[in-house]
Amino acid sequence: MNKKRLNSLAIGAITLAAACTGTAAFGQGADTAPAASPHSRLDTVLARGTLQVCTTGDYKPYSFRKPDGAFEGIDIDMAESLAKSLGVKVEYVKTTWANLMSDFLAKCDIAVGGVSTSLERQKHVFFTQPYMIDGKTPIARCADVDKYQTLAQIDTPATRVIVNPGGTNERFAKQYFTHAKVTVYPDNVTIFKQILDGKADVMVTDASETLLQQKLNPGLCSVHPDKPFQYGEKAYMLPQGDVTFQQYVDQWLHLARATGEFQSISDKWLK
Repeated sequence: MNKKRLNSLAIGAITLAAACTGTAAFGQGADTAPAASPHSRLDTVLARGTLQVCTTGDYKPYSFRKPDGAFEGIDIDMAESLAKSLGVKVEYVKTTWANLMSDFLAKCDIAVGGVSTSLERQKHVFFTQPYMIDGKTPIARCADVDKYQTLAQIDTPATRVIVNPGGTNERFAKQYFTHAKVTVYPDNVTIFKQILDGKADVMVTDASETLLQQKLNPGLCSVHPDKPFQYGEKAYMLPQGDVTFQQYVDQWLHLARATGEFQSISDKWLK
């Protein structure tokens, strides 16, 4: 076979291979539609026209339910801001700390109200970027501040620790106070009055809450809120696996902080 004939056969083989490849690629494109993007909660919220927000309503300054049923606080104003950015209305779902996770998974698009991040919660939900750094610190009658500076000072049989149920405060108390008398008190709104009235000695909660409660309850003092017992963060809970919705909420939160909107809302409730 001469050289000219070999070149001709080679060119033909290449042309045929290219044609087959093109046909296969075309056939694949025709027979198989591009993979659809997973449906996001973002689409659901926009179609529904409402943002369903779980919140306890018992945690000033983040979320508090007034006697008339309306909610107010830092995270309530922030939820309204998020809904406005989406062009929808807010629908609040009242929950408790003990039922926060189950209510969120069943009923809500986002959970707000001073929610602390934790690895246990992270097993079931996504969190936004943190919007506040916080940590557990004591609050006690001002005359007793020197008595409750350390965990060891608190964790004695003579100390009456009071704690609200179902959240990170209760878990902290159960972990660190094995000798003190720990009472689980059901109402996080009136729990601080129990200390003022001498029915309890100390509560360990988030430093930001102790700073507000000492203003609302003269006679109570936050104990070293600038040096809490442990590091903590506050963030918003979102559906696990929904990266699209998480990225939208994260970007909204980033802009709210960068433009000063979050600081303005925070100052409104803390000052």
